[in-house]
Amino acid sequence: MTGISLDDTVATIAAELPGAAELFRRHDISFCCGGNVRLSEAAVKAGLAPSELLSELEALVKAAGRDAPEETSDLIGHILDRYHQTHRAELTWLIPLAQKVERVHGGHPSAPIGLSQVLERLRDELESHMMKEEQILFPTMQSGGGVGIAHPIAQMRREHEEEVEHLRTIEHVTHGLSLPPGACGSWTALYTGLRKFADDLVTHMHLENAVLFPRFEPQSRGAG
Repeated sequence: MTGISLDDTVATIAAELPGAAELFRRHDISFCCGGNVRLSEAAVKAGLAPSELLSELEALVKAAGRDAPEETSDLIGHILDRYHQTHRAELTWLIPLAQKVERVHGGHPSAPIGLSQVLERLRDELESHMMKEEQILFPTMQSGGGVGIAHPIAQMRREHEEEVEHLRTIEHVTHGLSLPPGACGSWTALYTGLRKFADDLVTHMHLENAVLFPRFEPQSRGAG
């Protein structure tokens, strides 16, 4: 996402702009169930001036990808080390922690029922997605690309959209990652970890969708 408009929906912005989800949570703006509303409407409903909220989001646009390497091979290495390996490591402990919180606090009205199942589906789909990038797409890019590269890129973009849907489900079942009063340490650690994981995944997808993939798409379109 390279620019923000007041006509964009909050759901789209949260899915594509690193840091937007946390900004919306801070302003108590829902972007999972009620996310298909324009930014201007969401701002007014939250008691904010639309121009004020837009300015905050534009600052995030300027910051997005600022720390990513410029060279393609370095950028791919950054994605692999900073995101692929980190997602795998974090899901390894987030899933059993979610299972524990659901088991211990299942009777609580704020319990994140179904969270562990969503995380397991996301883990399986994300692992498949990342393996395809690691074994096929990224090596092709590091070799300079090619005529057929448009197809795997298009598939990766579609899979990103599926991952976004899982993130929206996580936001929904956790009530916007809102902890109830007196939440235990496990519940608190779970939501802290989920917040970082979700923000990381959005940043990861942004770097691929907005920075890495476009470097090869004009080439593939021209070759076709």
